[in-house]
Amino acid sequence: MKKFYSALVIALITLPALISTPAHAADKGYRYWGYFQSPNGLAPWVSAMTGPTTIVPDGSVEGWVFTFSSDAIVDAQAPRLTPNFGKLCATTKFAGENKKRIGVVVDFGRAVLRPRGETSPKNIAKCVIVDKSATGFDILQAAVKIRASSSGFVCALSGYPAKECGAEISTPPSLLSKPKK
Repeated sequence: MKKFYSALVIALITLPALISTPAHAADKGYRYWGYFQSPNGLAPWVSAMTGPTTIVPDGSVEGWVFTFSSDAIVDAQAPRLTPNFGKLCATTKFAGENKKRIGVVVDFGRAVLRPRGETSPKNIAKCVIVDKSATGFDILQAAVKIRASSSGFVCALSGYPAKECGAEISTPPSLLSKPKK
């Protein structure tokens, strides 16, 4: 009988560890609009180290993606469409000396990040003509409607997401790396 109780105690202690969710799966992070650039207008995307307040050179491609990051997923996912200024702006004629052409890509993100009850708009890939002194924010504003917080944080593009702004959510399990066998 003593062996039975010992085995029962061991089972009660180890069972929760065997069936509980790993700590990193319960990790929280943020879904938000990530900002990426391709200054030479070709792959690869580079995560913007400054906000969209700097002047962007003619021939660049600006990328925005509804993405997620946390302690477990440090790097935000870049837009899924490869930047290609030549392709995006092939049919957009040069608009004059004080203007520039910029490719814009808006990726509304993976379905797993979609706020409950919302539908993601169709991704955007286009060319905009803006003033030579236009910043990343000006360029984005020429491509889509923006909702920003009072501090300037980009909350929504083309009305997506409808209400939230940089929401904290549990890490979607499908975004976690699978352990290698």
